[in-house]
Amino acid sequence: MAGHRQSLAAASLKLPALLLLWIFSLNWGHAVAHFDPANMTELQKHVSFFDHNKDGFITPVETIQGFVAIGCEYAFATAASASIHGALAPQTTPAGTPLPHLTIYVENIHKAMHGSDSGVYDPKGRFLPQKFEELFKTYAILRPDALTLAEMHAMLFAKRDLDPISWAPPEIEWGLLFTLASDWLGFLHKDSVRGIYDGSVFIKLEKKWHPSQSDI
Repeated sequence: MAGHRQSLAAASLKLPALLLLWIFSLNWGHAVAHFDPANMTELQKHVSFFDHNKDGFITPVETIQGFVAIGCEYAFATAASASIHGALAPQTTPAGTPLPHLTIYVENIHKAMHGSDSGVYDPKGRFLPQKFEELFKTYAILRPDALTLAEMHAMLFAKRDLDPISWAPPEIEWGLLFTLASDWLGFLHKDSVRGIYDGSVFIKLEKKWHPSQSDI
């Protein structure tokens, strides 16, 4: 996990400025959220874990809270928040919304999908069961119901597209989740991987690391 923290360490230097801009942006208000919480795509569910008050908007502070909740150290959480909001917020913010764009809009999260991903979401962020099953049939060699670290990296390498810039995000995301959700034998189980796509694995991790808070 240290390697993944180091890869985001530089971004932590940007966080104070990002937070100041975000606080300033509160005076401008938000665009209206237009999504149905009862009919979210799996990708929307994935990010909604970080939407603490479930208003359809994810702020930098909420992202920090979410990473801490699933077991990350605060320094890593702040660095991750700076990196994520700097990259995703402008892509998800509706056109015409006043600057600065530092809030992630859950309804538009599909617009921030990066290349070199696993291919289990369609372009709208909907879960594709057949692609999920193919992932395990192809890359889960040692056990059919789990991925080892090497198998995970083989999958990520095979899924790379021609844009080198898109290679790092899935490596960081999957590496972090492997660190947090794999078992003591080094297997990332199929149900945990499934939970990545709809965000349910985050709820399990929160209960693991903060059992009293998750019951509130």
